[in-house]
Amino acid sequence: MTEPILPTAPSRAKLAIATLAALVVAGIVLVTVVLPAEYGIDPLGTGEALGVLSVSGGGAVSAIPVRADGLIDQSSGYRVDQRSFELEPGGFVEFKYRLEAGQAMVYSWSASYWVRSEMHSEADGAPAGTAEFFEVVERGLERNGSYVAPFPGIHGWYWLNETDRLVTVTLNAAGFFDSATEFREDTPPIGYGITAMPRELRIGERSEGASGN
Repeated sequence: MTEPILPTAPSRAKLAIATLAALVVAGIVLVTVVLPAEYGIDPLGTGEALGVLSVSGGGAVSAIPVRADGLIDQSSGYRVDQRSFELEPGGFVEFKYRLEAGQAMVYSWSASYWVRSEMHSEADGAPAGTAEFFEVVERGLERNGSYVAPFPGIHGWYWLNETDRLVTVTLNAAGFFDSATEFREDTPPIGYGITAMPRELRIGERSEGASGN
């Protein structure tokens, strides 16, 4: 029988050369692809050239242009609020949220019958009885919008019922306010603290649902 021919084992020199070559290739891949893509480190500029540069690292955050406008950071979460006001014939109510300059809110209000509405603000330190007006609606049933306070003060609405029937106005708002004030004729102003935040409301809804089962 013919003896099988066994392959010759590579010499130590060949093993060393092959290992060195593998390390060189791995190093090239690490420097040209992995470091730019994963850590934003791009010493050779290959990551930018290949389009794999990451912004997660500390060396290349400017790879993605970031606008300086449009985003206003806030120190706390936003609140949500809902109010209903009954207006007798000829009656009015004025309701304003406290907002600092740059703080925003979104809102929707609706009335069971038409009312006159004014959206205006009173700046801190302004003379009594003065206001900045942003909208006046002679006869309206609803309004929806967003508002960014141009100055610190109280910001909100005045609703007047000029009809001969009882009218209910319902307001829904969400924003970076934490207090509000209600004004009515021949009544001292009423202050409200607003602490309801969206997550707290969701937890409350789940608790109510669980208790009903």
